[in-house]
Amino acid sequence: MDSSEQTGVFDAARSLDLLRTTIQEAMVGQEAVLEQVLVALVASGHVLIEGVPGLGKTLLVRALARALALGHARVQFTPDMMPSDITGHSVLDPATQSLRVVRGPVFTHLLLADEINRAPAKTQSALLEVMQEYQVTLEGQSLAVPQPFMVLATQNPMETEGTYPLPEAQLDRFLFKVEIGYPPADVEVDVVIRGTDGQAGNDLPLAGVAPCLDGAAVLELQRLAAQQRIDRQVVDYAVRLARATREYPGLAVGASPRGALALVRGGRAVAMLGGRDYVTPDDIKRIALPALRHRVALAPDALLEGRTVNDLLAEVIGTVAAPRA
Repeated sequence: MDSSEQTGVFDAARSLDLLRTTIQEAMVGQEAVLEQVLVALVASGHVLIEGVPGLGKTLLVRALARALALGHARVQFTPDMMPSDITGHSVLDPATQSLRVVRGPVFTHLLLADEINRAPAKTQSALLEVMQEYQVTLEGQSLAVPQPFMVLATQNPMETEGTYPLPEAQLDRFLFKVEIGYPPADVEVDVVIRGTDGQAGNDLPLAGVAPCLDGAAVLELQRLAAQQRIDRQVVDYAVRLARATREYPGLAVGASPRGALALVRGGRAVAMLGGRDYVTPDDIKRIALPALRHRVALAPDALLEGRTVNDLLAEVIGTVAAPRA
């Protein structure tokens, strides 16, 4: 990159730091979750957020949409939901006696797919085309969604009653799977104070969140992230990490090549958040868990031993040598 583009990276890092601070006006704690969502935003990726209800998943999306001054829509997935409830459908216009396309909630910038695993696979898969190609096909027409576009889907842990596993093809479309857990006790006190002081009922504490970036700025951030320098050795490291999951004991299914792509795209975004115009192996390591955890599956013996995907991936990361120079 030349000096002007380096300056652009530094300015981008400051803009993202302002975005992070603005969102934290509403959301207390969960710093790692927020960082991973911002990395995915810059990397033009979608995010699957897993956690029990009440941990701030909806608040995070609402605060992000408000801070970005972008349109957003929320779809509450239920067992009786149809694919057309998401993508749209056609109706007969009495005036013209012709079919008119009614666009669904997917035609927005930020789509919150809430409790996505409460719907059956057919409805879950309604998002496949738009997540991959940023368009929806209705009545033979290919309709583009507005840019930037990002799906933030939430799901309850699979042990929760009334949940359906997401199809593997759809899981692979998410750049990251982010796990959100219970906050520490002192942070939970701050959460309760923030959520009750001056708040009527269950209103979200969004009063302090003011727009700080617009859609054009987000697209420029995504363009800059895609141009971050990355040495071939670092790309090779990302590929070796993904390939190692296919042979590691305890993992029945390893990451596809899309896993290595996610590592590189995420690594570029991490570098830009840090104000650098080049990617290091540590950038790859930093997002390895969210980039790979939904692309692998435990073997039966590992399940019986009580091991987790995170445990095994941590071992994989520890065994794959990173480039030193």
